[in-house]
Amino acid sequence: MKIVLAPDSFKNSVTAIEASHAMRTGFASIFPEAEIVEVPMADGGEGTVQSLVDATDGQFKTATVKNPLGVDVEAQYGLLGDQQTAVIEMAAASGIQFIDEATQNPLITTTYGTGQLIRAAIEAGARKVIIGIGGSATNDGGAGMAQALGVQLLDAQRQPIGFGGGALAKLAAIDLTDVLPVLKDVELVIASDVTNPLTGPTGASAVFGPQKGATPAMVAQLDQNLSHYAQIIQRDIGLDVATIAGAGAAGGLGAGLLAFTNAQMQAGVEIVVAQTRLAQIAQDADLVVTGEGGIDFQTQYGKTPMGVARAVKRVNPNATVIAIAGNIGQGTEVLYDLGIDAIFCSTPGVMTLEQALARTKDNLTLTSINIARLIKQSQS
Repeated sequence: MKIVLAPDSFKNSVTAIEASHAMRTGFASIFPEAEIVEVPMADGGEGTVQSLVDATDGQFKTATVKNPLGVDVEAQYGLLGDQQTAVIEMAAASGIQFIDEATQNPLITTTYGTGQLIRAAIEAGARKVIIGIGGSATNDGGAGMAQALGVQLLDAQRQPIGFGGGALAKLAAIDLTDVLPVLKDVELVIASDVTNPLTGPTGASAVFGPQKGATPAMVAQLDQNLSHYAQIIQRDIGLDVATIAGAGAAGGLGAGLLAFTNAQMQAGVEIVVAQTRLAQIAQDADLVVTGEGGIDFQTQYGKTPMGVARAVKRVNPNATVIAIAGNIGQGTEVLYDLGIDAIFCSTPGVMTLEQALARTKDNLTLTSINIARLIKQSQS
């Protein structure tokens, strides 16, 4: 019997690899002779670097970068086992955790540190960079990121415009003369499920700006500035980033990456599935177990359990796919028609959230034991 364990992290409690270890303990106690393979997963958001480093026997690297307020901080990225692929979470450099109510101001916050992380990865030898772009504190259209990679964003006097979404109003020209030369040979993959455009009522400023401290007046100013930015990009580079779905992700970082690098957008879980070779590993699996902290009707829209189920069923329709969640919400019945065969709750009884989080590993092991006993009984 071959069992593949492919969970995501359980938020605020265990990482993906910790979850798979806990599951392994349970299944191995009932099926000691089974081949059990752990493939820690993620969906492009928090935990993606950890999961891919774990799954590929990669390593963590650290770089000194500027946070959204321009303060030097230490940020990690992953260099995967092939030593050619880096994985970055932009939040490590430009995340909302660096600001608070007193300092939040999307007119000045910058993605410069994200560009520094990309540059550090390239200078470490990466020729493919996967970048998860959730959790940003910025609304600068990726301008800071571009500046860190050598793109000159100039005002009418041919001087640098400075940092932040507010500075984009002064943009008059884009000069690519000093761009990092090797950048043209580097493939960038943007892990994002966000489909918002750069500007307009569903754009970066209107939808995400208020979460980052933007007042209604700021939202209008930022949206106007991003529209101007897009016009200059189209004039000087020839790409209409304003209309591309997903360009508004992370305060418009999606637009900046598409404009200034060889970037393509892809659903986060699909990237992780490909990098971990999940489909190949699961081709001859009898059972695949996935999961994350919560599962509900939204799981069908790019979350890890759904991505795992789809990938497995494409190559191995007869495999049983089971999901384990700490909390099961409404509408999960739709998942049964999409590749998940059964869903189990790992929380064994009434308890506080703090208790449930503290006991996640034990609860995952116990749930795995119960699932394994059920399967063993059905085989007899």
